[in-house]
Amino acid sequence: MAAGTIRRLDEAVVNRIAAGEVIQRPANAVKEMIENCLDAKCTSIHVIVKEGGLKLIQVQDNGCGIRKEDLAIMCERFTTSKLQKFEDLASISTYGFRGEALASISHVAHVTVTTKTADAKCAYRATYSDGKIKAPPKPCAGNQGTQITVEDLFYNVLTRRKALKNRNEEYAKILEVCGRYAIHNSGISFSVKKQGETVSDVRTLSNASTVDNIRSIFGNAVSRELIEVDCEDTSLAFKMKGYITNANYSVKKCIFLLFINHRLVESAALRKAIETVYAAYLPKGTHPFLYLSLEIAPQNVDVNVHPTKHEVHFLHEDSILEHVQQHIESRLLGSNSSRMYFTQTLLPRADCSSSEVLKPAANSLAAPKGTSDKVQAHQMVRTDSREQKLDAFLQPANNPLSTAPREAPAQGSARPMEGAAGPQDAEMADVSAPVERAACVQDTAVPGGLRDSKHLSPEAAPPRKRPRQDTDVEMEEDDSGKDMTAACTPRRRIVNLTSVLTLQDEISSQAHARLQEMLRDHSFVGCVSPQWALAQYQTKLYLLNTTKLSQELFYQILIYDFANFGVLRLSEPAPVYELSMLALEDPESGWTEEDGPKEGLAEYIVEFLKKKTEMLKEYFSLEIDEGGNLIGLPLLIDSYVPPLEGLPMFILRLATEVNWDEEKPCFESLSKELALFYSIRKQYVTDEANPTNSQTEGSDSGSAKWKWTVEHVLYKAFRTHLLPPKHFAEDGSILQLANLPDLYKVFERC
Repeated sequence: MAAGTIRRLDEAVVNRIAAGEVIQRPANAVKEMIENCLDAKCTSIHVIVKEGGLKLIQVQDNGCGIRKEDLAIMCERFTTSKLQKFEDLASISTYGFRGEALASISHVAHVTVTTKTADAKCAYRATYSDGKIKAPPKPCAGNQGTQITVEDLFYNVLTRRKALKNRNEEYAKILEVCGRYAIHNSGISFSVKKQGETVSDVRTLSNASTVDNIRSIFGNAVSRELIEVDCEDTSLAFKMKGYITNANYSVKKCIFLLFINHRLVESAALRKAIETVYAAYLPKGTHPFLYLSLEIAPQNVDVNVHPTKHEVHFLHEDSILEHVQQHIESRLLGSNSSRMYFTQTLLPRADCSSSEVLKPAANSLAAPKGTSDKVQAHQMVRTDSREQKLDAFLQPANNPLSTAPREAPAQGSARPMEGAAGPQDAEMADVSAPVERAACVQDTAVPGGLRDSKHLSPEAAPPRKRPRQDTDVEMEEDDSGKDMTAACTPRRRIVNLTSVLTLQDEISSQAHARLQEMLRDHSFVGCVSPQWALAQYQTKLYLLNTTKLSQELFYQILIYDFANFGVLRLSEPAPVYELSMLALEDPESGWTEEDGPKEGLAEYIVEFLKKKTEMLKEYFSLEIDEGGNLIGLPLLIDSYVPPLEGLPMFILRLATEVNWDEEKPCFESLSKELALFYSIRKQYVTDEANPTNSQTEGSDSGSAKWKWTVEHVLYKAFRTHLLPPKHFAEDGSILQLANLPDLYKVFERC
């Protein structure tokens, strides 16, 4: 084999490779230009962005400007006003020092610079390409300072440009960079907006404090829980200041703003050391907000270790980290005198006061003694909806639709508040990690194709007990509260998405007051079939469609408890591919040969749902791992597991029947598909309800399983959590079978 020939690369190729290392995405270009503005001692920075920075980035400051004589070499590599010899690196105090930022940008974009110094009579404008000025600077009108316009970023690096196809994500990265520099530089005003917009997405004032800037960018939820930290050690030649959140605040992802000698950098070691301290204070899986500014003697810091300068090395690193860790721990101990707790809010209760509500029939048990109004026999109500049955405490073993409430110790929880008309108008408080369920369900029915592999044996937890009245619980409690849905988590996440609020308003506006009152005060009579059940309200007997009622119940829970669900863990991951193949084999799927091979469709479903995993987990606690396996389902009601025989068809409909293009239709259709899957459906319990002759011996126990769940789980939830829509009174979902006064009239004729 012949040896390869070593050639000297063309200068244009070298410069373009170097530019790709320094400017990895639009946010890097913005960072470099903001640092140049700060080095120019400006007091105001304005950033305008178009199409995520790929089409246009314009950064303007009011700093000292650039001399006309320097414009000719400004965009050449290794030209800088901040460094003269290598030894100067030991005491460098500016952001830039290599002279590569503008040169790198000019090699991958079209750059225009307009600048004016304080003693110049006018401003000058110059354009650059590949590090060279195109024409001599031209005089023009302009304010003091510098305006740099970057257009068509990565126009000559098509691979990089195609990789950055999500413009919104790139704009979010730019906002993140600008927001962090705005917090650290509290004496400088920042403004960031999209081109053509009138309102800035990031805006801070020059006279605002650091806390004011944190409040402006991250919200009141962070700013009101801040603790100031400030420490210094002369022996280690460092000092630290900043703000951290106390134990009342936690989020799923750590927000860490770290500046070392005023440079925005990252330090995995420092992050881990601080999070170790917070682990003793915050719920598992949650993290704090941290803003720290370390000033270390320049001679102890090596800033020239990374092309984008987002990492630095410094001496005595272990000792400094230990000192910072100890100081933060002492501040947290001193701030733990009070804690804030959040409670779950139940579904809003519709106003039941209506002129159409029937006058309650007299109850002979409640009638006061000595009353002169005699209750007629045909108007007596001989049942009380508040009475409990003994079989509520005698759950059948191995219930396929519910978890045994006695299999594990219950976890304490505050009772929810009732009567709210809608979500509270509050900040977005992130929820702590969803309650992981531990007690395993035995002999759970699974689809035939996966029965042997035991993929779908879910884990669930017992229902929470109500807190004792005499316990010292620092939570707001409501004496009128009822059992909460399982969707609640230890910390309530307030969701202010317009689409979700609109769906909640639609449910509330369609609520039927009389039906709600009937469901709240009904007495359960018994199950006719898995689909139908009998219930009494006052002197009337009703036939209720359990399937439709349960479907509506789960839909409302999904909307009102949006992004606040626990998790039902599967004991073993269920491959989405196998579930999809099972669904396509079912005639109900409607698959034909024209649709293509089943294997190809199943693979498409797996890849499609893997792209949606973050949203499904965040908002619906529906967890799919990187291997395309279903590992968790949302926990909507305590003591209830959905009929898992419907899981394959649910996965298929999740990929084909949900409108993924628009936010509101997406949440609505996805919630309806989940509600359909969770509802009681005849085809998934009919084998137990109508056994063959050979199964007669165990028919009583099999039938008791789903009947117990319907009566003591679903209909119990109907009382407090269901707002029945008006169409239930018209479409046959709730039918009146008999009325006691009318029956007396019939028998009087006999």
